[in-house]
Amino acid sequence: MAELRRNGTVPWLRPDSKTQVTVHYAQENGAVIPKRVHTVVISVQHDEYVSLEEQKRILKEKVIKAVVPSRYLDENTVYHLQPSGRFVIGGPQGDAGVTGRKIIVDTYGGWGAHGGGAFSGKDYTKVDRSAAYAARWVAKSLVKAKLCRRVLVQVAYAIGVSHPLSISLFTYGSSHLTEKELLQIINKNFDLRPGVIVRDLDLKRPIYQKAACYGHFGRKEFPWEVPKNLNF
Repeated sequence: MAELRRNGTVPWLRPDSKTQVTVHYAQENGAVIPKRVHTVVISVQHDEYVSLEEQKRILKEKVIKAVVPSRYLDENTVYHLQPSGRFVIGGPQGDAGVTGRKIIVDTYGGWGAHGGGAFSGKDYTKVDRSAAYAARWVAKSLVKAKLCRRVLVQVAYAIGVSHPLSISLFTYGSSHLTEKELLQIINKNFDLRPGVIVRDLDLKRPIYQKAACYGHFGRKEFPWEVPKNLNF
């Protein structure tokens, strides 16, 4: 929607928006496979002169069909487009403050666990942010190496203690290795002390303005999204 607004294709769009997609998954050896889109919700701020019917038509044709692969949409997919009606007043004029209000949208959308800290409210020296990036890096590296198909990586720290207090793994039955074997691989390939995370992910670079919107994960320009080649 931001692209359509900025390039003038849909001039009535405004910056404030919210989307939600409910997907039906199937379990396959611990991994989850998307089967179809159950529901799509879009609420977006708009010019006061455009009709609700036109908004719904454009959102379905130029946003949903352009983003969601057609094989996941069917006659039973539910669309809630502008469900509250008019949305002319938005942004700072409609709400006070944004930092820390969307920590789940910033990460895994409720699908994975979250440590509780707002990334964009903290600098890279805080493990709330840097270690969450590192855990993502570890998880992607394990999956890329085909050591598992799905994994949750949890790292715990104490203030003033450099080494993690614990590292936990949950592979949902998707790995042929034991948790102990996977932990050995992690310890062999990653140093999860905060200072080393900053060094290895080059977190002193000024990259954080980009992360302030559109999420912190799933974007190739960020170093924690590039899997490490593992030795095992």
